[in-house]
Amino acid sequence: MTVWDDLVGQEKVSGQLEAAARDADALVTAVAADTPLPEASKMTHAWLFTGPPGSGRSTTARAFAAALQCTSPDRALGGIPGCGFCDGCHTSLIGTHADVQIIRTDLLSIGVKETRDLVRRAQLSPAVGRWQVIVMEDADRLTEGAGNVLLKAVEEPAPRTVWLLCAPSLEDVLPTIRSRCRHLTLRTPSVAAVADVLVRRDGIEPDIAAAVARATQGHIGRARRLATDERARARRAAVLKLPLRVDDVGACLKAAQELIDAASEDAKQVAEEGDVKETEDMKAALGAGPGGRMPRGTAGVMKELEDKQKRRKTRTQRDSLDLALIDLTALYRDVLALQFGTDLALANTEMRDALDRLARGSSPEATLRRIEAIAACREALDRNVAPLLAVEAMTMALRAG
Repeated sequence: MTVWDDLVGQEKVSGQLEAAARDADALVTAVAADTPLPEASKMTHAWLFTGPPGSGRSTTARAFAAALQCTSPDRALGGIPGCGFCDGCHTSLIGTHADVQIIRTDLLSIGVKETRDLVRRAQLSPAVGRWQVIVMEDADRLTEGAGNVLLKAVEEPAPRTVWLLCAPSLEDVLPTIRSRCRHLTLRTPSVAAVADVLVRRDGIEPDIAAAVARATQGHIGRARRLATDERARARRAAVLKLPLRVDDVGACLKAAQELIDAASEDAKQVAEEGDVKETEDMKAALGAGPGGRMPRGTAGVMKELEDKQKRRKTRTQRDSLDLALIDLTALYRDVLALQFGTDLALANTEMRDALDRLARGSSPEATLRRIEAIAACREALDRNVAPLLAVEAMTMALRAG
């Protein structure tokens, strides 16, 4: 299986990247053999992958990074780089290749310090591979200062360094950076394509794969999580019952609090899985004595770790809450489809009775206003409005219609 098989429903993008990988391979080969360089090349030093959540931006970037490091002998026979089996492909995909740096933040933003470290690394020549590749999966989280630091590296790249940036849309990246990148847009995979990859790659039962692919409307990561995590399915089922419970003001406020509590619990569970081990590893590295007593001068390091863990917990809570709001939006989309009598496939077929009841109990105009209220809540959370206040305003709007 080649690295390009991981790009679900992205045939056009795959073709463009395959051509670029061929040219990149020819370029390195020409330099090594001291022969004339190809006149025209589809390869460039900076790429920007955009697309909706679940479209596979990070997967695409990693696949391209693997193809750039491919060492398969089939390349000399005309094969496309990216075999998926050689050491270059394998280590790039699992994140252990010495010349492939994958940046994915668990925090709310990527700051200047981290970006400067990346820029310094980008100036180095490849150690063992064919290219020095920097994959930034959350380029939309760069602060303005960090973006300006990155701009310098993108403007004046090292000869064999490639930047692969991922963001939801062009507007999420500084204009000065995106103007210096080759832009590829990914689309949301079809429900059938997502179900197929879950069955083929993850061994999910076909019926379950089809149900979760339909429920997430083509979001590969969320579909896989729903299929394999019982807690995720339970949380989603609880969220989808919210529209049936907002009958009065008290119920609205209670539902909002429960939604916040569920997101907090999710963040707490994630933190418990990683923070304890991270803290113990840090103490061991700093030379903690018997009883966990820390050496002098290490209090600042531990405080910095605690602050990082708090910021990560905040992001996890917001991400969990945002997923709940996306599920609510999909529910009202189904209601709107029933109200208009379209033949659009429903995302929540298992709730058909509840959907029919909601459709009969309101008008399409009211449903649209409810969808707009959910969107307004997501925007408020992006602007750092207190989560409980934002969700309470949303549940009141859902009741009012």
